Order: sequence, then structure tokens, then C-alpha cells
Amino acid sequence: MTRRDIPNLISIIRILLVFPIVYLLYRQQFGLALALFVIAGISDGIDGYLAKRNGWTSELGAFLDPLADKTLLISSYLVLGWVGLLPVWLVAAVIVRDVIIVIGSLSYFVLIGRVDMAPSLISKVNTGAQITLVVVVLLLTSLVGGLDIIIKPLVYIVFATTVLSGIDYVWVWGKKAWLNRSRR
Repeated sequence: MTRRDIPNLISIIRILLVFPIVYLLYRQQFGLALALFVIAGISDGIDGYLAKRNGWTSELGAFLDPLADKTLLISSYLVLGWVGLLPVWLVAAVIVRDVIIVIGSLSYFVLIGRVDMAPSLISKVNTGAQITLVVVVLLLTSLVGGLDIIIKPLVYIVFATTVLSGIDYVWVWGKKAWLNRSRR
């Protein structure tokens, strides 16, 4: 192992953190789950910073980093929906968006070629909103037992950005597929 591998190691650790976070969420130990979720979030920033600052980017890292992010968010949304802290329709929207993106990118790869996905602004806003919602739900639930006046607007923001970013991905990659359809 070399220094170049540090960002990938951090991403792997973040993936491994998903298991205790999911367990703690299921057991409704929200304070500890929040602490690990925040650690995972900070580690995401650290591995990205190290990779970009030192030129330690790699194809493996380009795969592991979003995998770690999506695994953590999807798992958190599933369990928070399961225990009744997030509406099932929101959990379904978040999952359907990601499934559409995965199916679209696999189809693009098979039919046209290499996929170099860069998240759009709305996708970054969506990810930020999704993370914020999990943190706020865990923080409020662990401290005061939930405050719908704060959580409900965030739920609608996450839903709106989820739908908009899903439409954006379909539009942008559908257009690219249409323009590049003759490559193969």
C-alpha cells in the first residue's frame, strides 16, 4: 500500500461504516448513528481532498467514492423509512432515481461506450439535501423526539431535488446517447 491508496482506503472504511450505522438506526440508537454518519461524511471530504490535492485520483477511487456515498444514503433512507422517520414515498423516490441512473449508465455503457459521469449542480444540491435531511432527522430525533415543522419542509426539498436531478440525468444522458448512437 502506498500513499496514493489512502483515499481508496478511506472510501472502503466508509463503506464498512454503513453496517454499524444501519444497525444503530434499526435499533433506534440515533445519537450514535448520527456520530458515525457525521464521521462518514467528514471522511468523504477528506478522501476527496487528498485525492485531488495530491493527484491520487484513480479509476478505483472514481468507483468507490460514489459507491460509498450511495450505499450510505440509500441504506440510511431505507432504515429511516422502515422505522417511520421518513415517508415511504420519499424513500421510494430516492431509490427509483438511483435505479434509473444505474440502469441508464449501464445501458449507455453497453450500447455506446464508456460513461464518465460528472454530477450536475442539481445532483450536488440533491445529495446535500439528502445528507442534511438524514442529519436533521437523527439530530432532532435523538435530542427532542422529532420536529415536523423542520423535517417536513426538508422532506419536500429532498423530493423536489430528487425528481429534478433524475430528470436532469435522463435528459443529459439521453441527449448524449442520441448524439453518440452511431459510435458502435
